[in-house]
Amino acid sequence: MSKHVCITGCTRGLGRALVDWFRDNKWQISGFGRNSEAVTELAKSASGDDFFRSVDVRDIQTVETFFDSLFSEVGVPDLLVNNAGVINANAPLWEVPTEEFERVVDVNITGVYRVLKYVAPAMIKRGSGIMINLSSGWGRSTSPEVAPYCATKWGIEGLSQAMAQELPNGIAVAAMNPGIIDTDMLRSCFGDGAADFGDASAWAESAGPYLASLDSSVNGRQLTAP
Repeated sequence: MSKHVCITGCTRGLGRALVDWFRDNKWQISGFGRNSEAVTELAKSASGDDFFRSVDVRDIQTVETFFDSLFSEVGVPDLLVNNAGVINANAPLWEVPTEEFERVVDVNITGVYRVLKYVAPAMIKRGSGIMINLSSGWGRSTSPEVAPYCATKWGIEGLSQAMAQELPNGIAVAAMNPGIIDTDMLRSCFGDGAADFGDASAWAESAGPYLASLDSSVNGRQLTAP
């Protein structure tokens, strides 16, 4: 029986690249993205066992509905990749609009919590499971003009380490820095300079095997994708 990975933010960037890698390596895949058209396109190429839905992590009700359906129709994932995230437009902190700051926090921290709120109890009940929260190099360092994003990724590091102390044996949660990859998010910060870094598909060729190999010994660790 194939293992099951659930990937949030699965329609673009790193999430989409991981869908392709795990599919090529015969994993059962579930996940969600905010763009309903992108989810529909992704579902067209899915196998009969894959499970994709349109979900906004800012809406607790749609997150709950997704996991209720996933658990009843497919089952609890062996691996969760909490990938959904956004970044602010480059600006000094005091010039970031309040609505934009709140959106970054709501997606990058509260959205991660909303997912963990449903996945963790299910994994604990089963007695096994790995939860990986995507962090960033800016969760362990800082840069100007992305203070809201840095704050959320530093928050993910602390959230993951604290949660790790609460889990029973056999279950793990960890924050993972994916590294610097040429994605739409990076281009919003670096512009054309993002092209100096590898693309998401190439990244997934090394990050996919790494994620697939993780076990509960990674609980609470600060991980970095190869």
